[in-house]
This record gives sequence, C-alpha cells and structure tokens, in this order.
Amino acid sequence: MTVDPGQVRRNLEVVRDRIARAGADPDRVRVLAVTKGFGPDAVRAALDAGLGAVGENYAQELLDKASALATVSPKWHFIGRLQSNKVRLLAEQVSCWQSVDRGSLVDEIARRAPGARILVQVGATGEAHKGGADPVEVRALVARATDAGLDVAGVMAVGVFGDEDATRRAFHEVVALADDLALAERSIGMTDDLELAVRAGSTMVRIGTGLFGARR
Repeated sequence: MTVDPGQVRRNLEVVRDRIARAGADPDRVRVLAVTKGFGPDAVRAALDAGLGAVGENYAQELLDKASALATVSPKWHFIGRLQSNKVRLLAEQVSCWQSVDRGSLVDEIARRAPGARILVQVGATGEAHKGGADPVEVRALVARATDAGLDVAGVMAVGVFGDEDATRRAFHEVVALADDLALAERSIGMTDDLELAVRAGSTMVRIGTGLFGARR
C-alpha cells in the first residue's frame, strides 16, 4: 500500500485542528509521525509534510527504514518496548529513546549512547504488557538516568484503549508527575485519545493511523 503524501498533509491538518479544538496551540504540541507497519514512503511523506521526527516501535523495522533512507536522516524516536540487547544496534540511529522504563535499560543506553536524550515511560494504567515504570519508581529512575549522564527530557505514557476514564486519570497522573519532577516533555496521546492527552497537558502526540490510515 503506497502512502499518498498529499493525503498525509491533509490528515496532518485534521490532527492539528483536533489539537486546537481540544484547547491547545497546535504549534506547541508536536506531532510525532508513527510509521509502524508502513514502508519508507510513509517516512518520506511525513518529512514532506514538515514532520522532522518519526517514531518506530520495533528495532528491526527502524533499522531497515534507516538504511533505506540514509540520505534523508529523520530524527528517529524509539517508542516501543525495548530489550537492552537491542540498544547497541540502535544507538547510532535513535535521537530520542521514549520507552525507558528500568534501570538496566538506563545503564545500557548510557553505555552505548552517552548523553542520549530519553523519556521515562510511566506505567500509569497498570497494564504490564505495555511496559512503563511504576509511578512510585519514576523519581529514582530519573535520578539514575541523570547520574548516568543522560538527558532526561520528560515522560511518556500509553492510555487504556477504549476506556476514556482510565486514560484520563492516567494522563493527569503522568503530567502531575512530570510537573513534580520539573520535566518539560510529556509524550502522551495517540490517534484515538489525542483530545484527552491535550487537555491533560501533552506536549507531544504520537500519531500513526491519523496520518497514514489503517496499518497493513
């Protein structure tokens, strides 16, 4: 399935309009294009639409696209669950590690990518399969990452699919935690829960379907 760059630009305007209608300045809530399940043409379409950063969930998929797009060089964000043994493979490509949720991962990123920019993933919904540090452990994890020389830019979280109340509570908890720790970046919200995230205080929404349509 080929991605139509013109449609992506139009979809991006819809996303930005949703952000505005939710009460935020679209210029202050960044859109991270998530190209999971799509080919390199989706990354090119995102770049053509003015989105310089692209999120990937899987290590091999990111590496394959980075190889195919070596002359383009988007800013790659890794947003999926990450095994420590994959850090070595990704270190030269990833500009922001969004799913850092445990000490061993902090240590490996600090070893393989000194000074890297990270977000600490908070497991505010209690869904272990989605990853994320327990909220009570986040302060210590941030301190460990800072002591290791990493740039802790903020937090990241995933909502509860189909449960607006639980998602709203989780997002507000994550933003309050970021406020308490003086962390500026709050990567919360995807296509289906964008408005809840923006109203809670998101600074970055991770959008896949809303830009590129249903995945293959």
